[in-house]
Amino acid sequence: MVDKKQVRQNIGKLQRIKTWQLVVLLILACFVSAIFWRLNSVGMVERREAVYTADKAGDNKITQSRLYDLQRYVSSHMNTNMGKGIFLNEAYKRDQQLLYSKATIGPNGNIYKKAQDVCAPQYTSWSTAYVQCTITELDKYPSGENLNKTVNLPLGSYLHVYVSPLWSPDFAGWSAVVCVVILIMIFCRFIGVIILKVLLRKHKNRI
Repeated sequence: MVDKKQVRQNIGKLQRIKTWQLVVLLILACFVSAIFWRLNSVGMVERREAVYTADKAGDNKITQSRLYDLQRYVSSHMNTNMGKGIFLNEAYKRDQQLLYSKATIGPNGNIYKKAQDVCAPQYTSWSTAYVQCTITELDKYPSGENLNKTVNLPLGSYLHVYVSPLWSPDFAGWSAVVCVVILIMIFCRFIGVIILKVLLRKHKNRI
């Protein structure tokens, strides 16, 4: 038989900490957690911008160093999703121009330069439309088709995608754990009170 006095004592212990107090604590914990999550995202954006800046400067060593910093940060911090990744637009354009400039110049002169004179004003940055425009212009010349076949543009080498972990042992990660623990406490307290009240009611019915 369940001890009525013991059940009442257990209910009293559960009621010492009010549910509203736990809810307030949960709200505060979620607010702090959101700040840390935001800081992680800002940290990723800052390092990504550093990569873009280095890419525009044209220093490959610095660009690789910034990419390493970005990769290390993203892989060790949650909420740093990069989406589709980062494309080194300037490096691609420089290497593209270098490859085309090394190609054979036919009787029509530097057909690549002619293609750029048409396409460059239309597109401010790299895009598939920009590449297609260049190919279309080159195809207008007899040697353009051969040039498109011989020049290899390794697009994958300029795209970098880093994946962030679902959870990381930093401020954002531990604050998320605190929120989950408080939420579990609220749930367990609610379930515990219901169970004890049911036991107490059964005890009364038996009496």
